[in-house]
Amino acid sequence: MRKPEDVIFPTGGQALYEKNRYSPAIKSGGFLFVSGQVGSREDGSPEPGLEQEIRRAFENLNDVLAAAGCTFADVVDVTVYLVDPESTIDTVWKVLPEYWGEAPWPTLTGVGVTWLYGFRFEIKVTARLPD
Repeated sequence: MRKPEDVIFPTGGQALYEKNRYSPAIKSGGFLFVSGQVGSREDGSPEPGLEQEIRRAFENLNDVLAAAGCTFADVVDVTVYLVDPESTIDTVWKVLPEYWGEAPWPTLTGVGVTWLYGFRFEIKVTARLPD
């Protein structure tokens, strides 16, 4: 059962959470389940340019993780969603190492999709909560 104290909101929340009625993250069973993060500005609009959008998605993700006392080093599983993977994957691989950290890395699943609410990249993670 979800309890209000288990819901995590980053500082300066995003308009997308309220507009689309979802929680940024929920703590459960020692883990943090983070909703897919996109490259949205606070007003919900996408960053212009794919590289900036990917960086913003990671920054939004890091804000949610930090609000729960986590970092990307606590992430155990990642799913990325890409619109037009053939044309976006090289940019993803260019930006990803800046945020990913050193090995060992989390598990990763990549999914090609046709639509992401006006975005081209989304990252969803599960992280282990600190003891």
